[in-house]
Parts: sequence; structure tokens; C-alpha cells
Amino acid sequence: MKVLLLKEPKENENGPDPYVKELGLHGLEATLIPVLAFEFISLQALFEKLSHPEQYCGLIFTSPRAVEAVKLCLGDNGKTDCKNSLEEKWNTKPVYVVGKATAGLVSEIGLVPQGENCGNAEKLAGYICSRESSSSLPLLFLCGALKRETLPTILRGKDIAFESLTVYQTSQHPNLNESLRNYFSQEGVPASVTFFSPSGVKYCLKQIQKLSGDLMHHIKFAAIGPTTAEAMATEGIGVSCTAISPTPQHLTAGIKKSLHL
Repeated sequence: MKVLLLKEPKENENGPDPYVKELGLHGLEATLIPVLAFEFISLQALFEKLSHPEQYCGLIFTSPRAVEAVKLCLGDNGKTDCKNSLEEKWNTKPVYVVGKATAGLVSEIGLVPQGENCGNAEKLAGYICSRESSSSLPLLFLCGALKRETLPTILRGKDIAFESLTVYQTSQHPNLNESLRNYFSQEGVPASVTFFSPSGVKYCLKQIQKLSGDLMHHIKFAAIGPTTAEAMATEGIGVSCTAISPTPQHLTAGIKKSLHL
């Protein structure tokens, strides 16, 4: 049974993308199509802020891309001193993250993530509020241009100081429409389609509707989390399942249930 995942591949030393691997273990043939293209911005401003950990009480990452911006920033011009400072001085402070993918990248740059099991920004905000006080130094929140206001709104409501810095911007992947056309012409209409972000819904939905035609109602649509599910519902898509947590295991369990497997 074929399933379509609207995300980019994440291949590492352990083999194929973990979502493809997990779905394959349950007899589901998954294909990945990258939806988004990313451009990193404000790297000089980021470097300056990372160079002064004494001005902040911790870090917040809600996406893997924000961590990659830090990695790219510290990889520039052999900034070994700052990298050592990052690992030594920032490690005395909490590093709050959403999801295991983001947590894994945070670990790769030598930091210790907290809150990875929260699953979404709203729960992470609650986690942060239970651990920080209004008298603390600000947290440094590294985010994308399309960030939602859920986490900032909750932090402001509890008088938790933070400073946002936009470190990447998002656009549609240049090959998206061609990749979707090729998939539907070669593989047919999949049993399930999973969206991994509200942007994925924005960029893919009309094309999927066009390519699937009268068979659209046969597709079971899945969401990686509640924010994406909300975006799908807003567009009138019936959400067959939402992963309890953004992991390959939870998504696979949800898809299997929706397909009655």
C-alpha cells in the first residue's frame, strides 16, 4: 500500500529516512517529496548573539532549520572560539526544543535539549513557563519567517522575557509541482498523504486535488501535528489522523489505524 510523505528526505549514517523505514516495517511503501526550500538569513546577527550567552538565560528552537542556522553560522570562517564558548557557556543554560528531530540536531552541536517530548509549541511554552520566572534574563528564540505566534503569546502572557531572531525564510521547492505530477503519473493515487507543515498544505493541496481528481475522497490525509491538522481543516480537508507526537512510530500508528490495517 502506497503512502506519500510531503517532506524532504532525512538520510543519515543509520540508513534511509526514519519515516520511510518505519512505514516499510509495517508493509507501507512510502515516497518522499520535498515541499519547501529554505534560505538562511541574519547569520551575522545570530553570531553576535551566540557570542554573548551572558545576555540570555537560554535558547528556544521550534524547528530543525533554526538549529541548522546555528550550525552554519558557527561553521563559517573557522569560528572555533565561539563554538567552544557555545558548548561551554550555553550548556549551563536550558535549551528548549520541540520534537525529536530538533533535539537530535541540538545534540549534534554539543548542547543538551529539554522539552523534546512536548510535541508542539503550545505544550513547549507551558513547559518553559513552569521552569522560568519573569525576573530571568530573556530567552533567545531562533525561528523562521513563518513562525506562528502561539509560543510568543503564551510566554508574554506569563511575563517570560524572550528575544526573537528570524534565521531562515521558507519558499516553495522549485521542483514540487513536477515531482507531484511524476509521482501521480507513475504510482497512481496513494492510499494516504501526510502533510508535515502548514506550508505544505498551502503549496501542495491544489495540485493534489487536481492530480487525484474524483479519487481525492479515497485518500486518507494525515498530519504530523495539531498545527498542521488545523491548517488542513481550515482548507476543508478531512484529517484522518494526527500523530500524537511528531515521530515515525506515532505517525505510522496513526496511518495504519486510518487505513484499518
